[in-house]
Amino acid sequence: MPQIAALSRERHAARRWKRYDSYAFARGAALVDVVAAELPKATMSLPLAFVRQGEGFALSAVLGLAPGRNLCVTQEGRWVGGGYIPAALRGYPFRLVRTEGDQLVLCIDEDSGLLTDDPEDEALFDDEGKPSAAITKVLEFLQQVETNRQTTVRACAALAEAGVIAPWPIKVQGDEGEREIEGLFRVDEAALNQLDAETLAGLRASGALSMAYCQLLSMQHLQRLGLLAKAHAQHDEAAARQARAMLDQPEEESFEFDWDALTR
Repeated sequence: MPQIAALSRERHAARRWKRYDSYAFARGAALVDVVAAELPKATMSLPLAFVRQGEGFALSAVLGLAPGRNLCVTQEGRWVGGGYIPAALRGYPFRLVRTEGDQLVLCIDEDSGLLTDDPEDEALFDDEGKPSAAITKVLEFLQQVETNRQTTVRACAALAEAGVIAPWPIKVQGDEGEREIEGLFRVDEAALNQLDAETLAGLRASGALSMAYCQLLSMQHLQRLGLLAKAHAQHDEAAARQARAMLDQPEEESFEFDWDALTR
């Protein structure tokens, strides 16, 4: 479990941090929340789906076809999910956490390996005890995401109220046969086309209509996840073959799988 702590002068004034150079931290994230401002770029790279969140829905990028497995990140931590990386990942190891008093507090994952004592790394606080320029930029970025999240929540609620969010039936073929992925929802295009003019106008005004079209367009990228799943399987099998060969032959052997073939 990550050790999330509020960033403070008392706890972190003498500490440093370094920017991540690997997406290994995201290998277990099969779903990542996205906000409306990300849709123009996210739609062109990743399949998007609605997922239940409390009594409503949230919009997520689908990064894997099984819980705890992100197909868009290799075992070496490389991103192979296309040209867009969700903002929820780009803020790592920082996040905003809402307190019981409904205040947003900037926190850091102290178990990320990115919190250091190396003087060559970046400062968290300046000599006056104020957040450093880099941390100020991180905070501004996360605040923009959080502000836009409220717009996203309202748009999702509008689509749900209009009755156009429906289960997304997805079946995948695995070693143990066909299985169905549950818990994902999509826009029901037929229901959307049957809405009256007044409802459509309301969806357009809230930004929900453009969200609906983006979600529908993004569904084409589900096939990409299927290709990535095969690539992971081939990579794992190649690694297993190499391990078996090394047990039989003490001399060193190596292999390299061409992840870029799926991302060009």
